[in-house]
Amino acid sequence: MAKRQYGDARPGTSLVTDPPPRRPRRWLRRTLLTVAAGGAAAGVALTLLPREAPQRAPHRPPAPAPGPQARALTAVTTGVPAALPDLTALIARQESGVRAHPADARAWAVLGAAYVARSARTADAADLPRAERALGTSLKTRAAKNTEALAGMTALANARRDFASAKRYGEQALKLTPKRWSAYPPLIDAYNGLGDYTAARSTLDKLMALRTAPGDRPAVMARASAVYRDRGWREDALAQLTDAAAAAGTPAEQAAYRAGVGQLAWERGELPEAMAQFTEALRLDPAEATAGAGKARTLAAQGRTADALTAYDQALAKHPDAEVTLELAELYESLSRAQDADAQYELVRKRAEKAASDGVDEELLLGRLEADHGDPQEAVTRLRAEYQRQPGIEVADALGWALHRAGDDEEALKFATTATDKTKGGGVRSALHDFHRGMIEYELERYGSARRQLEDALLVNPAFSPLWAPEARATLTDMGEVTGGPLPADVL
Repeated sequence: MAKRQYGDARPGTSLVTDPPPRRPRRWLRRTLLTVAAGGAAAGVALTLLPREAPQRAPHRPPAPAPGPQARALTAVTTGVPAALPDLTALIARQESGVRAHPADARAWAVLGAAYVARSARTADAADLPRAERALGTSLKTRAAKNTEALAGMTALANARRDFASAKRYGEQALKLTPKRWSAYPPLIDAYNGLGDYTAARSTLDKLMALRTAPGDRPAVMARASAVYRDRGWREDALAQLTDAAAAAGTPAEQAAYRAGVGQLAWERGELPEAMAQFTEALRLDPAEATAGAGKARTLAAQGRTADALTAYDQALAKHPDAEVTLELAELYESLSRAQDADAQYELVRKRAEKAASDGVDEELLLGRLEADHGDPQEAVTRLRAEYQRQPGIEVADALGWALHRAGDDEEALKFATTATDKTKGGGVRSALHDFHRGMIEYELERYGSARRQLEDALLVNPAFSPLWAPEARATLTDMGEVTGGPLPADVL
């Protein structure tokens, strides 16, 4: 494993370093030696006098905890999670401020960043055009060295899945502030979205080499965890994110990292651990969207379908996300509730189209929807164009599956291999990606490889999908008993 550093930290170790050793008080030692030598030369006996008790400084009460606006301001300017009530308070203040001082470029930039953060918390893409107007006004007001607005534009472009624009703005921001840690994570997201994993890893190395304040280190560890997860370094990803959750400074931040730990557990089929983490995240912050959807997903995997449906309804009431709506639709379909499933599939389309009208690139989601529950040829058209723009692993997997559903398994295998082959960037251990490749190889009668991929999918997460996990088992049964050797060592 390649060595990664933050000081002496390596993957799987905390970035929180021990305090530096106290410097020896050499001036005192030299003074005593000088006095002793002088006293001896004069024949004077030295007497060690008792040291006077130091005077205590007058008691000062601790500084008051920052209020909601201050907490949200710190969060949005560094890109860490913020509580929804805090964001609401900050937005109200900033809106009032820019009305009173319309030439305040920084106030406009903070307002734009807060809109982006609120959109992520509520799944309301209507905040994104507002963010674009606020950030554009900031750049018009002060075009030169406006790092706050450039950082906000990077976050906005990532939220819209416009990774090329995120890269452009992010590189400009980083060039202006190469020692500011918060300039690195959104640029890493942009590189990942574009499929440039070499640049993403290089940028993480630079981030890890920076000296960051203790309060910032949880966010740095969380970013490292995401990159390690994409490389298939699961234990290292878990260690970093667990440390981040323990050291997080606010309940909203801690809840986000706890939800991330739960997601890592879910991806490996560790359902009790996933449920514990999601539940704790929701206790810390009931608006934590990842935790709400994760809890519903885990309940479904445990066979508690009534509870899962209730949890999905609760999660979507707070965060009406199109991708989570698709999960609920597929759960209904797995329960043979076709009418309920169709209603949810239609809702997915409406929500995705609404987000697209606000500038969000929803081609990946709509391509997945069409591949499995609509027109596979339309899915191929959408996803092929998306892959030309943004050739990331998720798009490669979706395009390969769409081609398979449209009947072109030879070309499908090329993209499925890209999504699962470490040498091509597909280091993440995804049960769904393995399932897709296994089914494509099954259709091509490459039964040995198909078996390995499908068994790998079920080994990684036996309940990865209410629709497709049973399909994987049925296909393995159709191929008969295992005749090959052991699974690859990297999945055991």
